[in-house]
Amino acid sequence: MKFSVDAWDPGYGTSTEDDAARTKSSAQLDLEVERPQTDWKPIEPRPVVAPSAVLFVDGVRRIDAQLWVHSENAASLAICASYAAGVVCCTDSGATVPTVQVRRGVFTAAEDAAPVSTSVGTYALYKVRRDDADALSLGVQSQLADVEMEAARKARDGLSEAATGSDLLVIDGPLKGRQHLPRAIGFIKTHKAEYLPAHLNGVIARLEAAHRSPVFRMGTSWDRYAWYLRLPGGVGAPWAGVVRVECAADLTAADAVALANLSQETLCRYASVEFKDSRAPQNLFPIAGLERALRRRLGDPGLLYRALRSAARP
Repeated sequence: MKFSVDAWDPGYGTSTEDDAARTKSSAQLDLEVERPQTDWKPIEPRPVVAPSAVLFVDGVRRIDAQLWVHSENAASLAICASYAAGVVCCTDSGATVPTVQVRRGVFTAAEDAAPVSTSVGTYALYKVRRDDADALSLGVQSQLADVEMEAARKARDGLSEAATGSDLLVIDGPLKGRQHLPRAIGFIKTHKAEYLPAHLNGVIARLEAAHRSPVFRMGTSWDRYAWYLRLPGGVGAPWAGVVRVECAADLTAADAVALANLSQETLCRYASVEFKDSRAPQNLFPIAGLERALRRRLGDPGLLYRALRSAARP
């Protein structure tokens, strides 16, 4: 029997969902942005001018406690969450973390809800539209995305004059809601939807390290350019080490292709390795390090939980 082992820690699922779990996308596709569909084949790296600085943006979230907000006749579900976002700035002189933003919030649809004050800080109030777990989770994710954008803006404001305008912003996750940021790409590690026709998926499976697919354009609830890239270090499974990269749809096709070429040079330099990261090579070194730093900034979960329990006492 021939088989391969997915390098990802099973606790994170798999880097690509199995055929039963992966859904066929209904996205509208333009597959001939860079070259005709009949000429689709792996594209090797090309010489490019490296960015003056690479800014990696990521965020983490944690549910500290589930609450019930009581009114006269009912009780509404709520969650208290801590979340943080930050940036790793990589230049020729090294890597720094110029900005970290930490927030805490209580999310609920209860009409008479209020901020929650505890002995270790206050959870700001954020209203959601529906009284269910999915709406609460989306509320946290929306606030986290806002904090990620704030961190990205602050990091860019702090760049030297020489680096301004020639940097690259790498956002961990889809670019949706952040596509207005200049010189930005979205970095998607897992593949939960099948966007390409079956005959073109074979092109992705044949990618070698640092090779990418042609750029294509797709539209769902929002439009963007996208391409697939295989990072070095992924072995075994056909899509091992493959990521999807996105950029804004309001760019010209030539600019999107230029970003795709730049991503080959840039992202492959930061690919992680299995003995250091259970999500290698997709979980890039700067992103993995930033995630660890951000989780430490969230504070001790036991301490926060006890503070919330104490604040709930009459």
